[in-house]
Amino acid sequence: MYKVYILYSNTLNKFYIGYTGDNIQTRLKKHNSNHKGFTGKVNDWFVKYTEDYKTKEEALAREKQIKSWKSRKMILQLIEKVNT
Repeated sequence: MYKVYILYSNTLNKFYIGYTGDNIQTRLKKHNSNHKGFTGKVNDWFVKYTEDYKTKEEALAREKQIKSWKSRKMILQLIEKVNT
């Protein structure tokens, strides 16, 4: 099972979109650790949204689709659909 996820950082006021085959909490710990890369700058990332997929290919395609939007508004609309 694979997950597409959207993280949010209050410090950066930014979203991060990714996918994983790992446990989402394990992956979140890695994002919140001190490391090189976009999410390594701060340690206040939290999960705002997830979707489940059976294959890595499906999850990767969905991740790329969401990233291609390049639109905070569309990401917020996606998150709001789940929370309503």
